[in-house]
Amino acid sequence: MKFERRHQPVAPRKVFRSRLLRSLALGGSVLGISLAVGVAGYHWLVGLGWLDALLNASMILGGMGPVDPVARTGGKWFASVYALYSGVALLTSVGVIFAPVLHRVLHVFHAETEEQEEKQEERSGRTRPKR
Repeated sequence: MKFERRHQPVAPRKVFRSRLLRSLALGGSVLGISLAVGVAGYHWLVGLGWLDALLNASMILGGMGPVDPVARTGGKWFASVYALYSGVALLTSVGVIFAPVLHRVLHVFHAETEEQEEKQEERSGRTRPKR
């Protein structure tokens, strides 16, 4: 018995936009919350002003590295944990944001390939079992 896959058509643009907006909201929320935690930590644990805390948290979250030196012991613990967390948060958020786009591209490519195979089979006289 041969296993036959059933492929669904590519989702309409309205559905794709909805999925993309949902992914943007989720990824943006993770980044926004992560930035807020970083700003608060740099302000209260490291002792930086709000603007400097924002700069440091943004640079760490973006993967660039810290700007200001950390002198307090608690601040050093926070900065090291936040740096490790930020790398994971950034990569995860980017993956969540781009997942619908990649899924659509692969789905469109696969759908086009299947259509081309069906046309080629029709031209050669071979028939394909109906789904």
